[in-house]
Amino acid sequence: MDIFGQERDRLLSSTTRTLGIACAGVSLVALAFPGVTEPAHLAVVVVLVAALIVALVVVGRTGSRWAVLGGMAVGLAATVVALLPFGAPADAAVATAVIPLAGGANASFAFVLSTSRIRVVTAVVAFGVSVACVSLATGSLLTFPVAAVVLGWVLVFVVGVWLGRAVPLAARRIYSIGNAHRAERQASETEAQRRQGARLLHDTVLATLTLLAHSGVGVTPQALQDQAAEDARLLRHLRLGGTPQPQASGEYSLETVEESPLGQTLESVKQRFGRMGLEVSWHGTGQVLLPTHVLDAFLLALAECLENVRRHAGVTEAHVTIIHDDSMVRAMVTDAGVGFELNGVSEERLGFKESVVGRLREVGGSARLFSSPGAGTTVVLEAPR
Repeated sequence: MDIFGQERDRLLSSTTRTLGIACAGVSLVALAFPGVTEPAHLAVVVVLVAALIVALVVVGRTGSRWAVLGGMAVGLAATVVALLPFGAPADAAVATAVIPLAGGANASFAFVLSTSRIRVVTAVVAFGVSVACVSLATGSLLTFPVAAVVLGWVLVFVVGVWLGRAVPLAARRIYSIGNAHRAERQASETEAQRRQGARLLHDTVLATLTLLAHSGVGVTPQALQDQAAEDARLLRHLRLGGTPQPQASGEYSLETVEESPLGQTLESVKQRFGRMGLEVSWHGTGQVLLPTHVLDAFLLALAECLENVRRHAGVTEAHVTIIHDDSMVRAMVTDAGVGFELNGVSEERLGFKESVVGRLREVGGSARLFSSPGAGTTVVLEAPR
């Protein structure tokens, strides 16, 4: 059963409980009014109605079909006992007092019995028994109590059918609106990131390149070197998933990535690819501390693997499992994408060879690649602690 059907059943069950308990209580109060029925007779009705209320509570919490059947049986029994004896027309006060029980509490089960053919048949049988009991007690079908019971069952059943169809439809529309809102928000965030990136490059790297193109006229070599170093630091921060905040024209504040544990930097990488439409799910180790140069190589290699998934796998989800021991940290990047033949990769394509394998080898790590057409891709990265 899908989530929309579950929500429908939950609403119908809670509505059954609320209406049933309210109507049963009203009927008990009416029957307990002095002179309406004998105390001994009333005591039996109270016990049966109490059992009915218990069944209604169970239905409201769990939606159990056995609680529905048991509650209907007890409710019908309470109706029969309240209207005894059947030999002559029942007192008008008794018949009126039973209307909420027969046409409300018993009829409330029609909410949960309106979602399938078998349940509808069960509801029709219970409806027929309720109407027959009241008509036998009142001596005719053409009486006010009978008409009230019929009206109660019909109204409850119609409302149950309407809720059963309207709730899933409304839930699906709300879900689709939510998806559209999330897509629009992601597009807006992506556009904002693109504009911020353009401003960032204009204020920093492009300004430095312009100075270099003009041989650094008007700027000392040391100042040019410092500016280039700052640009390199900024680009490295961006590569690790950071989001620099502009302080003034051409100046940006940077967090200290070197002192961040692996768990925090992994989260920044996840957020970065999430903004680009690739959902990354982390598994395994929460936080691991690595030396600065190893952390850089490990995260940049991991980011390159995720970038390959985003570009080439044809999926929107990737899984990263991080494990470690005393000497090594390992990351397994997997996707369920199109995959490829390992032997079919051209030697001229150096992206994985240099950006992943070469980068990890420089810090004493390694990388292994597993893939086949139609079976997805797995990359195992290892970096020393």
